[in-house]
Order: sequence, then structure tokens, then C-alpha cells
Amino acid sequence: MTPRRRILLVGVLALLVGYWLPGLGKWLLGQVWWRAHEFCDVQTVGAVCDPARPFVPLLPGLAELLVLLAGAVAIWAAARWCLRPVRDLADPIADLGPQNLGHRIRRGGRDELARLARAIDDMMDRVTAGYEGQRRFAANASHELRTPLAVQRTLIEVGMAQSLTGEQLDLLTAQLLATNERNERLIEGLLALSESDQGLRSSTPQRLDEIVTTVLAAYGDRAAEAGVAVESRLAPRVVPGERVLLERLVSNLVENGIKYNRPGGRLTVTVGGDPALTVTNSGQAVPGEAVAGLFEPFRRLARDRTNQGGGAGLGLAIARSITQAHDGIIAARPGEDGGLRVDVQLPAVR
Repeated sequence: MTPRRRILLVGVLALLVGYWLPGLGKWLLGQVWWRAHEFCDVQTVGAVCDPARPFVPLLPGLAELLVLLAGAVAIWAAARWCLRPVRDLADPIADLGPQNLGHRIRRGGRDELARLARAIDDMMDRVTAGYEGQRRFAANASHELRTPLAVQRTLIEVGMAQSLTGEQLDLLTAQLLATNERNERLIEGLLALSESDQGLRSSTPQRLDEIVTTVLAAYGDRAAEAGVAVESRLAPRVVPGERVLLERLVSNLVENGIKYNRPGGRLTVTVGGDPALTVTNSGQAVPGEAVAGLFEPFRRLARDRTNQGGGAGLGLAIARSITQAHDGIIAARPGEDGGLRVDVQLPAVR
């Protein structure tokens, strides 16, 4: 029986008892009183009843106390009976845990407990997805860190195994330095991702167009070296947020737009109303089914995975985390002539 029906049944019984109890109590008290009079009027036991006669006026109060105690016990028993399905649900919930993320309650029916069980199952689905994401993140981070560390170890062992000429030593040093710089970029990206996941420390109105202007000026030389033409269409736009994180958001998108481009390609950055920010680049074609996965940490296109200079695959993951911290939405789709178009929607200042 569902808790609703149990409570309804208890309520009906309580109404009936409340309606009949006063009359029933008077009748029972009258019967006891009449039987006591008959018993005490007998000459052989009359002397036994005499000591109790001074307490006769207390009998109605004593009877009310007994009825009150009986009512309290009945209410407690009824409440326990009504909540028994909830207690029965506690055992399956207690079985849920990190070691048993696949366990589900799967209670049938359409009552409140069934809805609660389904809500718990849905919550566990989300927890499982988050847990698996964290597990994959840790595994990928370990892999990304292990590879350059193995390269460093190999280079050091080679240098220790034989005497090197000055040219060989310079080459070895340059390779070690490049590997170390890649580790620094990876660790810096992990720290940025962790900080953006914690949300905003403060939120103040920021001129997004001015932030984009500053970032584009900083990446001008890099775009020129890559042979990428940068075009900007900036309209005044104020958004609430944290300037450092917004600069990191724009920097990641611009850096990706330059890095994954082609000589003679273009990068277009637009600031407007909705979306607030759009970054479009030319370059190699991106399959539509692979776009969503690019926002996952360490996720790169298959043909980019062998290009160690292309980064660790954290740029778009950090951009998504920063956008979500600003209560925004980030989305991407393949560009019309190759490359990628990334749209960022940010709330306006209220």
C-alpha cells in the first residue's frame, strides 16, 4: 500500500474514532461505574471498597489520562505504519556508493515513492557520468604527463650513456627544454581548468570588446608568423564576470583559431549581441560528429594527436568551463570553408 493510501486510511479511522470515542468512553465509564457499585454493595466486600471511595472523584481524570496515552500510542503506531515504505526504501539507497554506481532502485508504480526512486536513479545517472568523466580525466592527465616524462628520461639516459659533442649537447638540451615547456603548458592548463571549475570569485561589468582587442594585439605576431589574417568585428558589449577568466576564454579561442589553421588562412573574431562572442577560423575540415567531443579534456582530432606541438587538448575544455562559470553557453560547428566556428553566449549586465 502506498504512503498516500496509508495516510488516507489513518485519517479516516481517526475521524471515525474522534466521532465515536466520546460516546464510547462515557458508555464504558458508566458500565464500569455500575459494575463497581454492584460489587461494592455486596455486604461481604463492602468493607474492602470503603478505603477507595475517597478516590472516586479522580476516576474521570484517570480515564481521560488513559485515553490520552492510548491515543498517543495509536498515533505513534499509525505514523510508523505510514512511513514504513520510506524505511523500506532506505536499504536500497544505502547500497548506492562509489563502488556500486551501477545500482539502481527501479521502483515501479506512480506514487510518490516511485517518483522519488526515479529521481534518485536519475541523480545516480548524473553522478555516474561525472564520476566516469573524472576517472577519464585522471587517466588522460596521467597519460599526457607520462609521455613527456618518458621522453625526458630517455634523453637523459642517452646523454649519460655516452660522451656528447657540443652540437649533440645543444640538441639534447633543446629537446629537454621543449619537453619541459610542454609539461609547463599542460600543468598550467590543468590549473586553469581547476580554477574555472570553482566558479567566479567576483563578478563585475566587463567590456568584452576591449578584452578581445587586448588579446588580439597580444597574438598579432603569432598570427603573422603562422600566415593567418586576423579580422575583427567588435561592437561595444558589456558582460558580467571576472576579467582574468574572460581574457583566458578569448585567448584560448584565438590561440586555437591560429594554431589549427593553414598558411594564408583567416581568423574572424566578432563581438555583438547574441552570441556575445564568435570566433571562426579556416583550416582543415572538422567532422560534425567530432565537434562535441572537442570540448572534453585532452580530446583532439585523431590526426592532431601525433602533433605534440598542438597542445594537450585543454583549450576548448577550459573555454567551456569558463563560459559555464559565467552562466553562459558555448557551442561549436564546422566552418563553411573548413575549420571551426565557436559561438559564446553570455548574459547581459542587469
